[in-house]
Amino acid sequence: MDEKQNSEIPVMSPVENEEFDIGHSDKIVGLFTEPGKTFTKMSKYPPKPVDWIIPILLVIVVTILSQIVLMNNPVIRHAIAEKSLVKIEKQFKQMVEKGQISQSKADEQLDAIRERMEKGSVLQLIGIIIGIPIITFILFFIVSGVLLLIAKYILGGEGSYNSAMAAYGLPFYVISLQVIIMVIAALVMNKFLTGISVADLMSADKSTFLGFVLSKLDIFSIWFYVLVGIGLAKMFKSNNSSNYIIASLSMWIGFSLLFFLLAKVWPFLDMFMPA
Repeated sequence: MDEKQNSEIPVMSPVENEEFDIGHSDKIVGLFTEPGKTFTKMSKYPPKPVDWIIPILLVIVVTILSQIVLMNNPVIRHAIAEKSLVKIEKQFKQMVEKGQISQSKADEQLDAIRERMEKGSVLQLIGIIIGIPIITFILFFIVSGVLLLIAKYILGGEGSYNSAMAAYGLPFYVISLQVIIMVIAALVMNKFLTGISVADLMSADKSTFLGFVLSKLDIFSIWFYVLVGIGLAKMFKSNNSSNYIIASLSMWIGFSLLFFLLAKVWPFLDMFMPA
């Protein structure tokens, strides 16, 4: 009797016992609810390109659309032009001081640039559509390489470049959310914003050290780099997420500070500084 009952109990095969990889939609939900568990499950399988390609493409689309929306607001468009002109004016000032151009010629060119910026043009739109994807992907691959060096060769984790790309790429959904909220805030406040940090909301001068510090007081940026740290820890098979979170935040602050200081020595780099 017992033997008959035992024979009727189904035996799970190794395949049926196997834990299947979670889908991308579940990874999105898990990123916001249980990032540690989500990246732990992801680490059990080879990294998938879709886990960084989709978030990055979403950021690119959202960023391009946000620029178009903001440029269609006359007040914000004027503010964008003025902010860009401040940087361009610095370049002309240096050229005048070096005798490379006369003051009257510099003023004439600056006025012409201001007029073109305020009117807007098809070339600006083309520049946005082409420039944002190129810059985004270039920076993504470079930063992923830096994260690989930190996670594997400094912190001693076990992973690959693809692991670093997955850990860095999936949290880009937070960046998309950040951009959307930034656009909403800009339209409500009717002012040009490049982020939602304390510096942006207070219109602080980011070229000063105080402005630089205030620009890092951004809940979304901090959240993003904490998620990157968690992702690196799990994708590189580490049980200690704290070291990776600290490394992620330190890399962000460190490189930002480096470019801030370099811009003080070579002002032309200010043109490439995050606003």
